[in-house]
Amino acid sequence: MNHFATRRALILGLTSLSVAGLSVPRAAFAAMSEGDAAALIEAVSTDLNALASGSASASPAQFERILDRYADMPIIAQTVLGVDWRSASEAQRRSFTQALRGYLARKYGARFNDFEGGSIEVIGARPIRSFFEVRSRAQLAGQPPVEVIWLVSDGSGRPRIFNIMIEGIDLRSTEGQEMRSILDANGGSIDALIATLNAT
Repeated sequence: MNHFATRRALILGLTSLSVAGLSVPRAAFAAMSEGDAAALIEAVSTDLNALASGSASASPAQFERILDRYADMPIIAQTVLGVDWRSASEAQRRSFTQALRGYLARKYGARFNDFEGGSIEVIGARPIRSFFEVRSRAQLAGQPPVEVIWLVSDGSGRPRIFNIMIEGIDLRSTEGQEMRSILDANGGSIDALIATLNAT
């Protein structure tokens, strides 16, 4: 894999931490500070480096735990599924959220083996409406730095990432299109989408 492809793969791996684009209730904003939002991203960086520098290769299960810890998966699932979320039953919503978590972990988790020697430096944070924007610089080993913008809210009860923007790549759109493609291929069946994600 050339440097550009490797860099793009790692960026997509980073964006898999959050693909949601919904804003959160304004009431959540008052409980969180710029320092809280920045500290969350610093914690993400620490865990990613620990995962990449471990003695064994990173596993999907390890990356899934990172998703559980830092990403607002219910909001991510709702946003990625789009309008079909409204017609889904509660059981389907739970199953889709779980299937999506596993799918993202398998799809991107192994790529963090190449993150070893990299780092994420927080540049600053600022409030935007009901959430915080945290700007950072991701330095991947042997490659130019990349600006990463994280959107963080505590709408789920504690600070969590709900969107990331890196070099114009927004996984909300990428994975949303993928979900739509699978749904279209299966006559709009949410159960078939869930089964496909579980088998991928």
